[in-house]
Amino acid sequence: MTTTLLSKDQLALAEVTLDFAQEQLAPHAIAWDQDKYFPVDVLRRAARLGLAGIYVREESGGSGLTRADGVLVLEVLATGCPSIAGYLSIHNMVAWMIDRYGDQHQRDRWLPGLCSAETLGSYCLTEPGAGSDATALRTRAEREGDHYVLTGVKQFISGAGASDVYIVMARTGGDGPGGISAFVVERADPGLSFGADERKMGWNAQPTRQVVLDQVRVPAERRLGEEGEGFRIAMNGLNGGRLGIAACSLGGAQSALDRSLAHLADRRAFGARLLDAQALQFRLADMATELTAARALVRTAAQALDGGDPGAAQLCAMAKRFATDTGYTVADQALQLHGGYGYLSEYGIEKIVRDLRVHQILEGTNEIMRVIVARGLTENLR
Repeated sequence: MTTTLLSKDQLALAEVTLDFAQEQLAPHAIAWDQDKYFPVDVLRRAARLGLAGIYVREESGGSGLTRADGVLVLEVLATGCPSIAGYLSIHNMVAWMIDRYGDQHQRDRWLPGLCSAETLGSYCLTEPGAGSDATALRTRAEREGDHYVLTGVKQFISGAGASDVYIVMARTGGDGPGGISAFVVERADPGLSFGADERKMGWNAQPTRQVVLDQVRVPAERRLGEEGEGFRIAMNGLNGGRLGIAACSLGGAQSALDRSLAHLADRRAFGARLLDAQALQFRLADMATELTAARALVRTAAQALDGGDPGAAQLCAMAKRFATDTGYTVADQALQLHGGYGYLSEYGIEKIVRDLRVHQILEGTNEIMRVIVARGLTENLR
């Protein structure tokens, strides 16, 4: 990881996080993947370092860090396990949304548990028939007096079944983004259930399930923000979420690159170390260069989001697209450099490849990231 331009506080933050990743994540990552085990106890240890409420204000019980700090933390965590780092990115997005858009009662109710990871959070936007076109979601929230009744199905929800708090986007009005509102649903709410744990290519160390809402009755005080603000809340949450997943791609790919360097230094062929072959050195050089470029873009986008730059959403989309594509490509190249060993689970490279592949899809597919960027380029020409 490049440390250039990091402050002393950020360097200290990276050091503490790296120790945690190496001691608490890396030694267990392969077993968690193979056993499909979700290490909630480890998430709570991460919370003791302030990593479950990264962006939550200190007065709300969080760490009060910036997005620039957050992408650093998530990148380092992902060197130990991209799947667990990815879940923490989503959990932190949920906590930030409640801190940013919730009232004082909502912050007092949910943030202490979220920041300690005694309460886990999930984000529910995608539906079986509404993925990239999120404005087409069909889950409804019908107002009945001082309650809403929610009915619908959410798809591909990370943490589903294990999480205690679900931010659910549901339609309270007509078609389009203006008819969507945000609600906080709790696992114990009657009518809430979950589909079977999905069998996945990667991200096996965290559960992914459908969230089924069958006339789930929640008090009106569980609405986050005003009616019709849900889509804006969802998109603002995703700006940060996209940076988090981009950072996780960087960390996973950096781990794959580091493992490749060690492997090539240790292996010999035709009387010399593989690391001394110029063709392989050139490939390593390209991998390192592309990762450094992606890291610079992620940090630039994070600073733009911190600073309220009007082009921040476009930069976040650029960073997510570029870093997740680059991360996957670097990890795949690392597998090739390991030869047959890269295909064996015990070396951990094939797990990184599988984990990073989904980063090009979630938090908005990379095709949608291109739509966002193109729209920003052309909106003044219409």
